[in-house]
Formats: sequence, structure tokens, C-alpha cells
Amino acid sequence: MTEWFEEQLHPGLSQRLSMDRVLFREKTEHQDLVIFENRIFGRVLALDGVVQTTESDEFIYHEMLSHVPILAHGSVSRVLIIGGGDGGMAREALKHPGISEVTMVEIDPSVVDLCRDHLPSISAGAFDNPRLNLVIADGAKFVEETDARWDVIIIDSTDPLGPGEVLFSERFYRGCKRCLTPGGILVTQNGVPHVQGEAVSNSHQRLSPHFDDVWFYVAPVPTYQGGHMAFGWATDQAAHRAVSMSTVLERFRDAGFETRYYTPEVHVASFALPANILKLLA
Repeated sequence: MTEWFEEQLHPGLSQRLSMDRVLFREKTEHQDLVIFENRIFGRVLALDGVVQTTESDEFIYHEMLSHVPILAHGSVSRVLIIGGGDGGMAREALKHPGISEVTMVEIDPSVVDLCRDHLPSISAGAFDNPRLNLVIADGAKFVEETDARWDVIIIDSTDPLGPGEVLFSERFYRGCKRCLTPGGILVTQNGVPHVQGEAVSNSHQRLSPHFDDVWFYVAPVPTYQGGHMAFGWATDQAAHRAVSMSTVLERFRDAGFETRYYTPEVHVASFALPANILKLLA
């Protein structure tokens, strides 16, 4: 008899994935973790009953949350990732030859270890890259205490529930601002606006006191039901968001790697928000 994983996404909305083969299931110090195989999405990682990533569509999320800020900035040397225990965000950031170091701060070492063992295609060797500095720590405390600075900070968090809630707070955003170099960019995972509009509105309100340019960009990620996913964008250099297509194209060509979803055209278009999301920012 087929076992099913049911994720209660929102009141009145859930999704079910067949657990065709369970690879690992355990309650760690920080969260309930399960890794299973599904015939459509491949291997799936879920934490506390919420799907975090799947082999089938992870590339959309990881490419858009990494390449957009890095190529918009144009001269990134150091990147900080908060979360990202599956290694996919580090994998994409490390594709940029001009980046000298990627620091990844993950609170739960079990997530890293289990993803290395059961989801190796997502990290694709990133954990063995000498340019990756893996730190096991609370991301919120890390940005308040570190003396280091980064050109781009990527918040690859869970939704604003449980351990991930603090990563959507104004105090955390203020700590991130402190850790950016002048003209640096902060990007965040910000949910699906059609069913999580409050998350977008709250992040916009909490980021705005600390950055001159606060916006969002979008991409469709099939696993995250309800429409386009939103990514938060915050910087003091407004020109980064207005970078021309020709400039992004040149930077992408110079970087010299292939993508499965990201293109310079998608990069520029992703910042054009529909009216229903614009209303959330009013």
C-alpha cells in the first residue's frame, strides 16, 4: 500500500506526494526530517511536514535566488548564505569564477549530512569546494555577532514558522544590513504571494527602514503551490535593480556556465510585478 506525504500548505489547501521509497526519517535536535522518492519530483526533502526541495525543480529556486543578485551586482567577491543545508544555493554561487569565498551558515548539521548522503545531486560537490566555508550556527545570531562583510547575502530559509520565523524579523534584516559591503544586496525567500501575501507585506515593511531600494522579483517553482514564488530584494544601490539587459547578458557570458532556468531575459523580466503583488507593497 502506497504511503503518502501530505503537506498542509495553508487553511483549505494541501498537497500529497506518494512516498514511493522512504530513504530517511528522523526527528533531529531542531526539526522532523524525512527524505523520500516520488515518481514525479524525484527525491524530496521535507522538514516539519513541509517540502523544502525536490530534485525535479530545485534548479529554478536556486538559480533565481543566487544568479540574480550576483549578476545584478557585477563585482561580487564574497557571498553569505543563511540556511541552504541541501547545498544547492552554494552550488550555484560557486559557479561564478570571480567569487573568492561562499560562507554558508546552517543551524542543523543533520540536514547537511543527510543531504550529502541522500541528495548528492543538489549540492553536486559544493561541500567539497575549497571556496566554501560551512559554519554550523544560528543564522540570526551569526549576523549580529560577526565582524565579516559580504557583497551578497542570500536568505535560503524555511517559511516564517518555527525556527525560520526569526529570519523574517526586522532585527534580523537589520543585522544583515550591518554585514553587507557598501552597495551590497540582500535577497530572501518570501513565499507564494497569492496565498502568503502577509509574508510579502511584512518583509517589505521590515526591510524598508534599513535599505533605500526594497522590492521583490518572482519565479514559478512547481513544488510551492499557489502561483509564482516571491524573492525579497534589498540594497542601497538602486542601480543594481535597473541594470540593463545587455549588461546582464555580458556578465552572464563572462561567467561562462550554463543554467537550466535562469537567463538574462528572465532576470530582467522577473522584477516586473503584477498588480496583485504591487498591492501588497502599498
